Formats: sequence, structure tokens, C-alpha cells
Amino acid sequence: MKTVKKILIILAVIIAIPLIAALFVKREFTSERQITINKPKQEVFDYIKHLSNQKNYDTWHKMDPSVKNTTSGSDGTVGFIYAWDGEKIGQGEQEITNIVEGERMDTKLRFKTPIESEASCYMLTEAAGSNQTVVKWGISGKSPYPFNLMSLFFDMGDDFDKGLESLKTILESQ
Repeated sequence: MKTVKKILIILAVIIAIPLIAALFVKREFTSERQITINKPKQEVFDYIKHLSNQKNYDTWHKMDPSVKNTTSGSDGTVGFIYAWDGEKIGQGEQEITNIVEGERMDTKLRFKTPIESEASCYMLTEAAGSNQTVVKWGISGKSPYPFNLMSLFFDMGDDFDKGLESLKTILESQ
């Protein structure tokens, strides 16, 4: 009986430690990455403002090539919604909420599975010369407790870096 009690105490401690640690981890997260692309600013912006193009360069679609996509509205305009449902990347949608033509696109990400949450995303373009554009891709949001603990081990910045590299390759090869 003492052995069972010790095992239960050890299990309780193992479960309690991450739950207690999550109380002290920020629930807000932000990440931003950037890259310089050797193409004119308007050409780059015209490509990235179409959410349907993200499947060509983001890392998540590459992780789950069998993902099913649906759209609503007119791509590249405010109100357009791009939704996904995949075995590996879960289910969610991204809606264009604001466009400053040639400069900035803001979106709202709504994750439905595996964890229900929302985040705000943006993509910015800045001229870096006559034929160069700096693209910034960022996200901010909140992680619900206790999933905020994952932010200690996972940063979307690495995925943004890979996606931006892929975007650069695609645009510079056109």
C-alpha cells in the first residue's frame, strides 16, 4: 500500500510541476521575422496579399500536404477568409481584416483545433531600393493556460523564417 501511495504522490508532483510553472509564463506572445526579396515592392505585395498564395510558401501546408482548404469572399480584399482542415495542422481560418495597398495586410487567425485560440497576423512590405523589398511577417496573440507553457519550447519565428525563405525563392524565380 505504501508503494502505491508513493507512486501516486510522484505522479501528482509530475503533473503539478508543469501546471504550476505555466502560472508564471506569459500568456501573450509575439514574433516577427523579415527578409529582403529582390523584386519591386508592389509586385511582392500583390503576391502576399492573396492568402491563397500562402500555401505555396508557409511551412504548415508543407507539413500537411493533404490539408483541405475552403475560401469565402474575394482573395486579396478585406473580408476574405481562407480556411483549412488538416490531420497534422488542425483546423482553423484566416481572415483579411485590413489592407493598406502596397504596404500592409492584417489578418485574424482563428485556430479551432487542436487548441482553440485567436491571433493577429500582419505582413508588411518596405522598399529597400528600386528592385528590393523588405517583407516583415509577424504574429501576436494569447495562449490559454496551461498551453502557454509551450511558448517556452516553441516559437513561430522559425516557421516564419522558413516561409519567408520559400517566398523569396518563389518570387525571385518568377
